[in-house]
Parts: sequence; C-alpha cells; structure tokens
Amino acid sequence: MSIDALRDLMPAYAKDISLNLGSLASETVLNDQQKWGCFLASAHAIGVAPVVKAIEAQAATVLSPEAMNAAKAAAAIMGMNNIYYRSLHLMKNHEYTTIPARLRMNVLANPGVDKMDFELWSTAVSAINGCGACLDAHEGALRQHGVPATHVQTALRIGAVVHAASRIAASEAALAG
Repeated sequence: MSIDALRDLMPAYAKDISLNLGSLASETVLNDQQKWGCFLASAHAIGVAPVVKAIEAQAATVLSPEAMNAAKAAAAIMGMNNIYYRSLHLMKNHEYTTIPARLRMNVLANPGVDKMDFELWSTAVSAINGCGACLDAHEGALRQHGVPATHVQTALRIGAVVHAASRIAASEAALAG
C-alpha cells in the first residue's frame, strides 16, 4: 500500500483530505527525511492500521531503517510526554511543574537522526496529541536552530492531514464492520 492507495480509500466526502495527502506527499519545503518522518511519526501516533501500513510502505522507500525507527520513537515518546506535560499545563496547581517528571526520555538526547528532524516529527505528533506546552517547546527549539516557520507549518500540516485521513479510515471501517 502507498499514499496513492491511501488516497483511494478516502470516500467522496473526504476529497479535500485525499488532495491534501497528494500535495503533501509532493511537498518540497521539507527534505524527504523530514517529510516522510513527519508522515510516519504522525501515522504511528494515531495508530489506524490502513494509514500506518500505507505510510510505512511509502516511507520505507525513502527513509533509512534508523530514520524509520526514530520517527516511531518520536510517536512513542510524545505519546507519553504530551499527556504528562499537557496535564501539567492544564492543572491549576503549578506545584507539579516544580517536581521532576521522573520519566525516561533518553531518546530525546540521541534520537539516531538529525536532532532538528526529530524535533519536527515531535512537533507534528504534539499537534495531533494537543499538547500546547510540547508544541511551544519543540517549535522554540526549531526556531532557535534557525528552522524556518514554513518548515514547522509543513510539519503541522502533515500531522493534521494524517490525523484527518486516520479518522476517516477508522470511521469507514466502523461502517463496514
């Protein structure tokens, strides 16, 4: 399965999502590793089988095994961090922000790919998971290292479209089952 096969799964009411998948797959703002890492991390963050399979198949044609692993690691670590830090951000009692998290996050220090690529992927996943604190932290790190706003926006667009495609695929599967 590929992005084209995923696009074919989109029903008529989701034509915009299909078109966005196609345009983002052809996007040139990000390099291939950045782009397909965003796609893969986003798909794994959501975990809808046909979307994960399609994007994984397409990403495997471009990404090294190390980059594939790092994109999945971004989805995994952000799956934990986004819940934890979003909770701290939402709670009125700010005492919890002064207590060490005591959660292992070693992959952040050594993700196995360029740190800024991993930050882009973490930004896309943080958008999907709705963590404003993590979005600010990752976007800040990217901007501090000179990553243009257009790169960050493209990562956010990929996360948004993969999320929409995943929700549609899950809804259509529920109707078929």
